[in-house]
Amino acid sequence: MQMTVTEIRSTGALSDRRADWDAIAWGPVRHAVRRLQVRIAKAVRERRHAKVQALQWLLTHSYHAKLLAVKRVVSNKGRRTPGVDRKIWNTPRKRMQAINTLRRRGYRSLPLRRVYIEKKNGKLRPLGIPTMRDRAMQALYALALTPVAETLGDPNSYGFREYRGCADAIAQCFICLAKKCSPRWVLEGDIRSCFDEINHAWLLRHIPLDTKVLGQWLRAGYLDKGLLYSTLAGTPQGGIISPVLANMTLDGLEAAVRKAVPRRTKVNVIRYADDFVITGSSQELLRDKVYPAVAAFLQKRGLTLSKEKTRITPIEQGFDFLGQNLRKYGGKLLIQPAKTAVLAIVAKTKEIIRAHRGNQTAVMISKLNPVVRGWANYHRHVCSSAAFTKVDSSIFGQLWRWARRRHTAKGKRWTRKRYFRTTSTTLWQFFATVKGETGPGRIVDLQRAGSVSIIRHVKVQGTANPYDRDQDEYFRGRAARGWARLHPLQAGCTI
Repeated sequence: MQMTVTEIRSTGALSDRRADWDAIAWGPVRHAVRRLQVRIAKAVRERRHAKVQALQWLLTHSYHAKLLAVKRVVSNKGRRTPGVDRKIWNTPRKRMQAINTLRRRGYRSLPLRRVYIEKKNGKLRPLGIPTMRDRAMQALYALALTPVAETLGDPNSYGFREYRGCADAIAQCFICLAKKCSPRWVLEGDIRSCFDEINHAWLLRHIPLDTKVLGQWLRAGYLDKGLLYSTLAGTPQGGIISPVLANMTLDGLEAAVRKAVPRRTKVNVIRYADDFVITGSSQELLRDKVYPAVAAFLQKRGLTLSKEKTRITPIEQGFDFLGQNLRKYGGKLLIQPAKTAVLAIVAKTKEIIRAHRGNQTAVMISKLNPVVRGWANYHRHVCSSAAFTKVDSSIFGQLWRWARRRHTAKGKRWTRKRYFRTTSTTLWQFFATVKGETGPGRIVDLQRAGSVSIIRHVKVQGTANPYDRDQDEYFRGRAARGWARLHPLQAGCTI
């Protein structure tokens, strides 16, 4: 039996705290938080800054918001990864106790635990892991900051924003570049070490958030190999609130670029996090007007453009953006998976197959299917048929060699019958049989990229705001058509 938060709190200290957490009805909790977020967004649109601050204070001190903050921390992929205090909230009792620790008074952020992850180019990217309490505090204050960020965000910013994603950014590129009269030149921009270089003074002065709490996260420092280092710039990369802070830092880029160029110059800005492209009618316009405007905009925030990754390219030569290649052939724009993306998925499947030389076939298929399905679903909105065929062909070659090495004494016909079957769509469907406890076994097929249908994505409206009550039906309609995933705070909420 589920209980509302009010009912749970009214019972006082219960002997079984496990029942507290498991009995929470999350629908009313989300409803209460969303009501406050909608009010914050409305106050932002009306430019009532004092009311925005009052509502943010109310939200960050709300028991419902603290519940959601803890739930987010214990539900994400890093819930078993501790910070420098080596604590994790892995029991209902600890989660209920954690709610009472989310207080502004006396709050002190602990240093981040520094780890390194490998990038595609082989370099190491530093990642800071906050403690569970710091993560929950960031999640709590992100609930109050996100409505402001969504209301003030650039229309064509698509990274780390609700109901927006890479497909929307690529669709906007198509809108700006597909016509015969579309601009021919593109500035490919990349900000060097964006998360690590943002100026702290600028953040504290311009981000509408409690400066005392924000300053704690910015100056927390990090532990690396037992040594404590101070953080003089940047946001806590790996923190829950960092994407929101980075987005708000770069908001205003579109206005700055448009202000620097004359009208009717076919200038469009499409940004995804710290990667962006800017179209223009001429190379000179992008080089002499747009580039200096972008550099000046970033300099105020302590950021600079990466000279290695920032270039001006004609659309006939094409460019890669978000793992996809955009290029005009004879005046027709084609968007396809980039060669690097194809090589990456082929290398990934090869690594998985090699790692399962002695494992059961069904186990290997269970590892391959999410990888292939996820890659194909990402690229299903563009001209990907040829790339899907190439990927399937490469995976088939890998699997055939894998099967032949497993059974060197068997012939090719035996190998084919053992691992491949004929279906209505293909003659060579790789499969495995999982034996059941009773009755015949169950057949498990390998996911083929070519079996994923190509479906055109309808771009989200640039001015759409998920915290505007008048646009609830718009976002529900997009979710129903599969163009967006309904946010948990909005699902089932009637305001």
